[in-house]
Amino acid sequence: MKRFYTFLLPLLTSFIVAGCAQTIDKGPVPEGETMYVVTTTGILADAVQHITGDAARVEGVMGSGVDPHLYKATQGDLQKLTDADIIIYNGLHLEGKMGEVLAKLDRFKTVVAAAENLPKDRMLPSGDYADSYDPHVWFDVSLWQEVVKHLSTELQRKDPKNAELYARNTDDYLQELEELHAYTLQNIATVPAQQRTLITAHDAFGYFGKAYNIEVRGLQGLSTVSEFGLQDVSSLVNFIVNRKIKAVFVESSVAPKAIEAVVIGCRKKDHKVRIGGTLYSDALGEEGTQAGTYTGMVRHNVNSIVSALK
Repeated sequence: MKRFYTFLLPLLTSFIVAGCAQTIDKGPVPEGETMYVVTTTGILADAVQHITGDAARVEGVMGSGVDPHLYKATQGDLQKLTDADIIIYNGLHLEGKMGEVLAKLDRFKTVVAAAENLPKDRMLPSGDYADSYDPHVWFDVSLWQEVVKHLSTELQRKDPKNAELYARNTDDYLQELEELHAYTLQNIATVPAQQRTLITAHDAFGYFGKAYNIEVRGLQGLSTVSEFGLQDVSSLVNFIVNRKIKAVFVESSVAPKAIEAVVIGCRKKDHKVRIGGTLYSDALGEEGTQAGTYTGMVRHNVNSIVSALK
């Protein structure tokens, strides 16, 4: 399957580029037409939907439980991206496998990197890519507010006939996010400081730790592309045993085997650690559930962490 995809992708991207070249479209959406927005992740689609309301058609190509680090665009995805008026992706190498496609589309269509204009003094460095930053910016709700503002500006520019509506919706959503930020601060602070350590499958929660004063450790690096080895498991096991940590967490978009190996390793050292629940890291939950929206996802994560660590 991998060899087939490697063969197919250049053909598909060549087709897209040839098609887009016939109609280079970086201008505003014409009067009378509904803007079609395609995002890479569901987290971005949720933000755009809050900004645009019913005035635009919004679709994310990555669904619930999908790992954006490993995701490969399908032919259907490529068609959606080609048809879109505006494409929004996270950037900072989150969508590693889609980078080539997005770069080619940017020559012909309006393509926006949501996270790449954030203040550098608020970003966390990435050890996975030179001169880059941790892409998981949505875990600091106050930083995500800056992303929402940036997206709103770009969407208003692309669809000026609905700019006033988008501005009002953005103000309302920013207030909702302000309340979410306060909720997260207050609840994480109820966990005693010596118990405030969050351990997950990969290092996605760095911004969360910095913003909400909780130590975070991941078995894998910032990207799930990196492999974990026996030494990584052993090191994390020793850390958990020495700190007498009560719970670790699996992630909805990462196979649980990594954390399960850590739990087994701790038990071999006579330290009982439990899986405290499933956290949503790189993808939202199923549509219609609490975690199916960004605010619901954050609240679910916060409640799970607090319940397991207190």
